[in-house]
Amino acid sequence: MKTLDTKWFVSELRKCGALKHGDFTLTSGKKSNYYVDIKVAITRPELLEAIARAMAPHSEGCARIAGVELGAVPIAAAVSLKCGLPYIMVRKEKKEHGTQRPFEGEMRQGDKVLFVEDVVTTGGTLAKAIDSLRSQGAVIDKVVCVVDRDEGGLENLRKIRVALLSLISSKDLQTAT
Repeated sequence: MKTLDTKWFVSELRKCGALKHGDFTLTSGKKSNYYVDIKVAITRPELLEAIARAMAPHSEGCARIAGVELGAVPIAAAVSLKCGLPYIMVRKEKKEHGTQRPFEGEMRQGDKVLFVEDVVTTGGTLAKAIDSLRSQGAVIDKVVCVVDRDEGGLENLRKIRVALLSLISSKDLQTAT
């Protein structure tokens, strides 16, 4: 399985401005002295392709790839292209018009779905999205993220019977130069 070159990837995150230092409030409400804006990184084809190449092998045995709007959708599309599986765009909030579905794309009862994500802190957004797709009949036991901030996401997802795998961790961001 081809993995991501961590040193190169972190260097590229710095170069494109996706790795920022300062005072930040994360989606979870936690404060942090660094922020990883993967949305900036995935606008660069070489970085998006490297992410997709590293995530695609984790799709074996799955019928679908899923990503939560906004940051994970381009990642899901890129992984879909790499592994040849359809992808699902999961909404953070159910829309109140049209079909009112919690996701866009096709899914059948019992489909095994691999979730992909940009950055995981506590896993709260992911847990909601996983519950939403499970209520529609999806089988979900694994998430692959670009960055695990090591702030409870692994443990929180484990509580809902989902394994979290990451391409890089907060430790990689601090040690790679």
